[in-house]
Amino acid sequence: MRIGLSINYTDGFKEVAGEVADLERAGLDIVFVPEAYSFDAVSALGYIAAKTERVQLASGIMQLYTRTPTLTAMTAAGLDYVSDGRFILGLGASGPQVIEGFHGVPYDAPIGRTREVLEICRKVWKRERLEYNGKYYTIPLPAEKGTGMGKPLKLINHPVRENIPVLLAALGPKNVELAAEMAEGWQPIFFLPEKADDIWGGSLKAGLAKRDPALGKLDVFAGPALAIGDNVEPLREFVKPHLALYIGGMGAKGKNFYHTLATKYGYGAEADRIQELYLEGKKDEAAKVVPDELVRDTSLIGSAGFVKERVAAFREAGVTALNVVPMAATSADRVKLVEQLRNICD
Repeated sequence: MRIGLSINYTDGFKEVAGEVADLERAGLDIVFVPEAYSFDAVSALGYIAAKTERVQLASGIMQLYTRTPTLTAMTAAGLDYVSDGRFILGLGASGPQVIEGFHGVPYDAPIGRTREVLEICRKVWKRERLEYNGKYYTIPLPAEKGTGMGKPLKLINHPVRENIPVLLAALGPKNVELAAEMAEGWQPIFFLPEKADDIWGGSLKAGLAKRDPALGKLDVFAGPALAIGDNVEPLREFVKPHLALYIGGMGAKGKNFYHTLATKYGYGAEADRIQELYLEGKKDEAAKVVPDELVRDTSLIGSAGFVKERVAAFREAGVTALNVVPMAATSADRVKLVEQLRNICD
């Protein structure tokens, strides 16, 4: 099982790059750089590429609506080039609060747009003359919508790979089905191994039935918090504000993907209360409502024996990579945690 790690939104990536190099030597396989409404992911990925040798570099995630499909493909090809073929294009729709609130772009048709963006990217990477007539994107732009001077072009450069791996962040049934059909990897959030098949099994099977065998086996990336030791269980409390933020604060009532997921996990009443408190501005109180069991089962926080058991549960549920959040205050301690997890996973 591969081990990944996400850079925090607030980390200075110039300072983090040295730590990533140390983590690479400790056994880290993938580093994810998020975007949200922080610094862009591309700058950090390029900087880290220059400071590392082996570790894969993933956008975690580039937002679907913030770049044209062709620019997404160009950017991915450029990052793959500067990293000598180590880039993974992580894509996701994000949510209307960020897309409409920060970018001023309508949040519409995430599934249809995702499909078309992937199809366009793969044409660009193969250096085909780009002609695409989709429901959401038409390239070149039709004469009646522009100057009429657009013509089919192909990428000037020769990409390192014409099939750059694509990872889709997806939660909803149709989004997950699309990931299983079209992407090399799928990244859910708050993955609970024992409930995964009940929540996503049908969608995964439907997507895999339509999957091109050339894509290979679907990689599944879970994102648990990590702490290993005999007395680390109190650190689970530090996970609760993060869960409360998503369950309670990421979207309005009735339009929160993470609230829906917690409800499907069997925590509907708690999810309702978390959301109520969070939307009232009572964030600390909302965090206290997050169930202990939810934190325990979606994390890797406990003794080495407990973590080994949970890693086995994640593997049994189909997870191929653990994109962990190390619960440690220093770089040296984070490196140690990755080394410990590497030994457990091997």
